[in-house]
Amino acid sequence: MSVQYPLRALTKRTATPSQCLYHRPRIHHRSLATVSNGSSVAPPVTQDSTSKNGPTAMVFMNMGGPSTTDEVHGFLSRLFADGDLIPLGPLQGYLGPLISRRRTPKIQKQYADIGGGSPIRKWSEYQASEMCKILDQTNPESAPHKPYVAFRYADPLTEEMYSKLLEDGFGKGRGGRAVAFTQYPQYSCSTTGSSLNELWKWRQRMESPTRNTNLTAAEAEGSIRWSVIDRWPTHPGLVEAFAQNIEAKLQTYPEEVRDSVVLLYSAHSLPMSVVNRGDPYPAEVAATVWAVQQRLGHRNPYRLVWQSQVGPSAWLGAQTSDTVANLVKKGQKDLLLIPIAFTSDHIETLFEIDLEVIHEANELGADGRVRRAESLNGSPVFIKALADLAGSHLRNGEICSRQMGLRCPGCKSEKCLAQKQFFTGQTERANEAVTL
Repeated sequence: MSVQYPLRALTKRTATPSQCLYHRPRIHHRSLATVSNGSSVAPPVTQDSTSKNGPTAMVFMNMGGPSTTDEVHGFLSRLFADGDLIPLGPLQGYLGPLISRRRTPKIQKQYADIGGGSPIRKWSEYQASEMCKILDQTNPESAPHKPYVAFRYADPLTEEMYSKLLEDGFGKGRGGRAVAFTQYPQYSCSTTGSSLNELWKWRQRMESPTRNTNLTAAEAEGSIRWSVIDRWPTHPGLVEAFAQNIEAKLQTYPEEVRDSVVLLYSAHSLPMSVVNRGDPYPAEVAATVWAVQQRLGHRNPYRLVWQSQVGPSAWLGAQTSDTVANLVKKGQKDLLLIPIAFTSDHIETLFEIDLEVIHEANELGADGRVRRAESLNGSPVFIKALADLAGSHLRNGEICSRQMGLRCPGCKSEKCLAQKQFFTGQTERANEAVTL
């Protein structure tokens, strides 16, 4: 999903500026009791001597969004306080609150225009729940699978999710397995990296004896065992879900122009300072686009474009809005926008693309021929892909992708290093790949 939040919508518009091969050695843990199918509320996790490995917590990580307009200020305050997402330098503590206060009324209006709030929580909870139902059938050895959502800037926040895990019986001497499943298919330090930094921070505060002196030795020993699904840009199910939505929208164009519709794959842009540091996001987004084009048979011309640039510094381009306007002015009005880095609708699709980019195209004479492919949302193909990805991760005992241990070449963040060392299980894995 989105790399940095729709900053174009958050600041003045006039300022436009395969899976893990790290394996833990086989450790024999007492397994966790199952949950009765007739119970609407899962009882606490308990230990027993059976061979089952469940329950398993499946934690969907995403940026999140305010569900109501009243939540906008808190959302913006947390967003502008995150130096991983919006680096404001030594003045972050002063500029962040100032910007969030000034932007709140305008952003509240934008959320009001798309129905009064972001639908991302609704879709995230639905996707996680439906995926877990499939996993209970396909992966009975790790069942029951319990869905959780952890948002970086909106409820339910990471710390709320972690408290819920402990309340449900994971950790605190009882062990249990949890999978941090990023809902950003393509990895960026600004999104997945920031979410993992936050998860690591709260894990340290709640389960590390060096940070939480109230923990007993048994509680510290029986902490939650984490693994991470940190990127999945070319998973066949993801590619198929995108391709089917594109094909469905192409059917709305007259047959005689259908193969000449220009496909514009739109992803959130990044500052060139982040790109030049070595962030893998641009390459992984491009990999998704190429895989989708391969599935579609390269029938249509296409471009990868980038949205939500803000501020005077250089950003990755070309910008989505500029590209659409330029093509329409040149007479190419049949354009299909595809949100290629998002797994559900939110303000970047519903407001920025639908109410800004497409509206402006129509004002330039596009006559309704600039359209957007549906977001993945409740797509059964997409949810099956999530289950396939998670199921393979669980069966293979994976910890994370091989890529995750490697920081950006220009990264100097000790926090990033510590987080990667924790989640890659540096001291426990048999594979001696290095975390740098």
